[in-house]
Amino acid sequence: MKSDLDIFDLELKGVVDAKEADGILRKLIGKAIEKHYQYVHKPRLDFVPGKSPVPLAGRVYDAEEMKMLGETVLDFWLTGGRFEKQFEKEFTRFLGERFCVLTNSGSSANLLAVSALTSHLLKDRQLKPGDEVLTVAAGFPTTIAPIVQNGLVPVLVDIDTGTYNVNVDQLEGAVSTKTKAIILAHTLANPFNLQRVQALAEKHHLWLIEDSCDALGSLYQGRPVGTFGHMATFSFYPAHHITMGEGGAVVTNDPILKKAIASFRDWGRDCDCDTGKDNTCGKRFSWQLGDLPQGYDHKYIYSHLGYNLKLTDMQAAIGVAQMKKLGSFIQTRRSNWQHLLDKLKDLEEYFILPRAEEFSEPSWFGFLLTIRPASPFKRIDLVRFLEEHKIATRMLFAGNITKQPGFKNIPCRVPFDLSNTNFTMSNTFWVGVYPGISHVMLDYTAGQIRDFVNRLRKV
Repeated sequence: MKSDLDIFDLELKGVVDAKEADGILRKLIGKAIEKHYQYVHKPRLDFVPGKSPVPLAGRVYDAEEMKMLGETVLDFWLTGGRFEKQFEKEFTRFLGERFCVLTNSGSSANLLAVSALTSHLLKDRQLKPGDEVLTVAAGFPTTIAPIVQNGLVPVLVDIDTGTYNVNVDQLEGAVSTKTKAIILAHTLANPFNLQRVQALAEKHHLWLIEDSCDALGSLYQGRPVGTFGHMATFSFYPAHHITMGEGGAVVTNDPILKKAIASFRDWGRDCDCDTGKDNTCGKRFSWQLGDLPQGYDHKYIYSHLGYNLKLTDMQAAIGVAQMKKLGSFIQTRRSNWQHLLDKLKDLEEYFILPRAEEFSEPSWFGFLLTIRPASPFKRIDLVRFLEEHKIATRMLFAGNITKQPGFKNIPCRVPFDLSNTNFTMSNTFWVGVYPGISHVMLDYTAGQIRDFVNRLRKV
């Protein structure tokens, strides 16, 4: 019996050219990866109600992602490279935007987007310490943290129950002479009222950042979210619409913002050569910036207080494979959300059911349920029941961010009552609708919710 090595040697018999050998070996390794996926990774177990888990979210992949990852391993190019550029090109084409800067997470994307607004490149529109940024109190921590981390002041307003997006009346009323920007998330992929928010930003000359980390594929008035603001952020964590494992992106149409974003991501350097490239400007040793000597190497000139928030080509390669599945992922999320809504419509006596923002087509991240005040049960009781029956649940992120231990003493302004935020913090949770969940699993989820309610009806 021949060993695996003998098989490889047989295929390479008489081959002396490294390029030819590389091509042959990549095909053989690709076939081996396909077999590995079939035997080791491909899902096999049928769903068994009460025994199999109903996850909240997760990675959905096949042999193609593994083969693409294998390609980068064979390249042994460990930072951003050819797949990074390919993904950025395909992602901007999907959104219809000019520029995409990949980074290592959606949280880093938010940090880069807010930091970019503090860049000297923006001249009189540069944000300074003490400037205000409007957002909601019912947000994810890393939507709000970059505001504080950049010495800016978050102005926290309320949300509307049902859509769980910003209360635009409060947002409009919160503008002050210090307000310079708005950053808002599309809650669980439900687009916020972009028509009014965009008009508000234009009226007061405010920067607008769309936190689209949960919302890839959602549409507002037929247009993708992430294309309305000056910048938009996306996340490619396994829970999101496509995954790189870790990863994120900032997109923009503004070349100055793009330069600032890339600088903050890449140590704050002034040079914008791609990784592995030198002297694309043709003036590498001709610059004189700051108090540095004339001709100081431009690759080592730093114009911002930056970070190292790059991602690897291995992550980008997975993303390239995932982009091919994005359309089906979006449709499945919409189908799953609608299926669950149809199953629970007759329980509105007990729950505030979610609703899409007007003029929107969400690519839903999850299915939100809010316990009505008159219901004979508490959220904690239902959540415990579902978790005991292997149905994963989550709260609406941080609830009221001002109640979180790490945010209690941050400098902020709260101009209005946060009653809906506080109500949501105490009464709202969500379950999954991601493409790894089948309608059979959703039927089980809805059935368990109904069983829980029916038991209390009989009491």
